[in-house]
Amino acid sequence: MSSRKRKAKTQWTNGKKLRKENIGEHETQEWEGADYNLKKKYKNCTKNPGHSQFIPVHQLCLRNLPNEFKEIHLFQLVKAAANLAVLVTVTLISPNRPKFWPRTFQSYPYYKQSHSRKKRCGSGRIFNVSSFKNANKQNRRKGFTNYENCWCRKCQDSDTPSKEWWEFNMDTAAHVVFDDIEASQTTLRLFYDRDDSPVVIVDKVSVVHANIDDDFCELKCVTCDQELGNKLIQMWKHFANVWFKVLKKYKNSRSKHKLNFIVSHPHGCTKKVTVGKWNKKRNNDGKTSFNYTTCTCPGSSGAQVQCVGYYVGWMFNLVHSGTTNDGFNFSGATIF
Repeated sequence: MSSRKRKAKTQWTNGKKLRKENIGEHETQEWEGADYNLKKKYKNCTKNPGHSQFIPVHQLCLRNLPNEFKEIHLFQLVKAAANLAVLVTVTLISPNRPKFWPRTFQSYPYYKQSHSRKKRCGSGRIFNVSSFKNANKQNRRKGFTNYENCWCRKCQDSDTPSKEWWEFNMDTAAHVVFDDIEASQTTLRLFYDRDDSPVVIVDKVSVVHANIDDDFCELKCVTCDQELGNKLIQMWKHFANVWFKVLKKYKNSRSKHKLNFIVSHPHGCTKKVTVGKWNKKRNNDGKTSFNYTTCTCPGSSGAQVQCVGYYVGWMFNLVHSGTTNDGFNFSGATIF
């Protein structure tokens, strides 16, 4: 298994209490060699043999939701969230990774492994898609950019960079993409729903914000592919629309039904949806994280975690962080 055990202890140091919760294991998927080796990882999985609870997104239907939640708006939200989920692949390890997780004596993933040739992958989700043309003031109503031209890899190497481009944010776990050193060797695969899905890659990303305490990383991404850019804008608008409808319906009963779902790329393979319930909220320094029974696997690190009825701002979203030794999965932290 690719995960690293990291069970925390309760101690005091320098007047600060160390984290007492079970920090568990991260869930990136590591591999060497060709990408087809990931399918072997999937087939030989020991955490969820057979992956019976993982629903392929192209097969998702209303009956996959629990009986009391078989309604169209919630189903549309799950589908919309799945459209924005991405596979995150990183081929470099930063020398800046810390020795320990914050306020623990537990090793941080990939510390002092910058020499490693292993690749790793996790999951993430796209949000806040904006379009730009000549970076003029009119377009800046849709978002702000620091660039006058497209800054994708192709345009950076061109004497005639595109004057029209699209920027979007993507969130994942900080232990998946730690800093700009790792972001420089990060690729996103979009719409990887089936084995024969067209390969859609975005390979120019930079870190906007990363916090290892919350295990959260926000990236800025770019494309000048007009078809892709317009598609992402429509998907993002649709997600926001159905998300608000679901929030309005379920926010008053959220602590009763405790429904949540996750969209991820288990073992770096095709996109899957898992549906379950959260069973515990943890509060630290004014921020909240969740434990849940919803299934995850190596490759799920950084995946979007939707706790239905909870309001999480677009910037501070929940991402999957890891799994505990007693069988529960948990998110990073955010402000509600």
